[in-house]
Amino acid sequence: MKYLKVIAFTHKQIELKDLGRLVICQENLIDKLQEVKTQFQISEIFYLGTCNRVEFVLVTDQVVDMAYTERFLNSLNIGVCHHSMGTLLKGVTIYEDQNALNHLLRTSCSLESLIVGEKEILPQVRKAYEQCREAGLTGDFLRMVMNCVVKAAKEVYTNTNISKNPISVVSLAYRKLKDFNLCSNARILIIGAGETNQNISKYLQKHKFSNFAIFNRTLSKAEQLAKDLNGEAFTLGALKDYNKGFDVIITCTSAVDPIITPEIYTSLLNGETGKKTIVDLAVPNDTAPEVLEQFPVNFIEVHSLNEVAKRNLQERYHELVHAEAIIGENITEFLAMLKQRRIELAMRQVPEKIKEIRNNAINTVFFDEVQGMDQQSREILEKVINYMEKKYISVPMIMAKDILINSQQ
Repeated sequence: MKYLKVIAFTHKQIELKDLGRLVICQENLIDKLQEVKTQFQISEIFYLGTCNRVEFVLVTDQVVDMAYTERFLNSLNIGVCHHSMGTLLKGVTIYEDQNALNHLLRTSCSLESLIVGEKEILPQVRKAYEQCREAGLTGDFLRMVMNCVVKAAKEVYTNTNISKNPISVVSLAYRKLKDFNLCSNARILIIGAGETNQNISKYLQKHKFSNFAIFNRTLSKAEQLAKDLNGEAFTLGALKDYNKGFDVIITCTSAVDPIITPEIYTSLLNGETGKKTIVDLAVPNDTAPEVLEQFPVNFIEVHSLNEVAKRNLQERYHELVHAEAIIGENITEFLAMLKQRRIELAMRQVPEKIKEIRNNAINTVFFDEVQGMDQQSREILEKVINYMEKKYISVPMIMAKDILINSQQ
């Protein structure tokens, strides 16, 4: 374990714009890692780069400190200037031994993420490792580490509530919308083509909704979102003349005054009298209070969603103690497996040594006696030697495992 090292640059100590300087493009990644692996005589290495962290996982017997980290980064030739290097080194965290394993497990379980409980980090870690494994940059030790990382993360996500309650306003809004059991061809008006509405549109598209009309101040942005959704695009000014009816309005603009006034809402209804749904994710709300007073509306708005998100986030933090207990159990299990693996590797030469002794006995030491035997006697001798050879090979391993088990009690 003492050779496991992690050089970590994360959102906790470094601004995201500075982290971006450490991102290595995929085209050059393997070559650069291969170069530093050889130059620094690193046994195994893999690189993890996400939107809020850049980490190098190393297996090396060298001392990894600030000076080592600076030489390492310079050797990657990714264009980090002297000023940026100083900023990065001030924010770097270096883990080693059991602390390194604990950090990797906490990272894969999202305990170190910007949003605790987000599951995206585990596939990112696995993909980063697999890419380096396929390139021959990793070996048996990191294979065991990654098995532990994946196992621990799956147990945390399965056996705790750390990721079960959504904490993004968009996902919460979609869940509430889904409760109304809308049909897939429900008429959906999307007002505003910014990031929030783009994100909720992905949920709608994923769940096979197909009838969209998008309104935005800038027509080109409405057209882009409409293209993604296979819908119609309009300017915001065209809202007052839209006469195709609707079932749901999803709105999120930066307007200071309400977009959906009683007059606009009446026009959009186009004579329909049924209860409609408004998802208003704008701050301040795009929906005038009078609309809610005068018309039957299922109203989903950002303030109440934020309150739910805060409660859910607090619940996730309450789950940290359970997640950390699972991580601790996996570390203990890993250390025992590591000892066993070391014994296995040390015992690899036992079968070859026994075969050498067997061949030497038959072909050299007792050659004359064996040659003087008849065919039947030779066959019996061969069976006896083969039997004893198999038993002798297993004895050292069994004894070593017994010693290992007894030492843990």
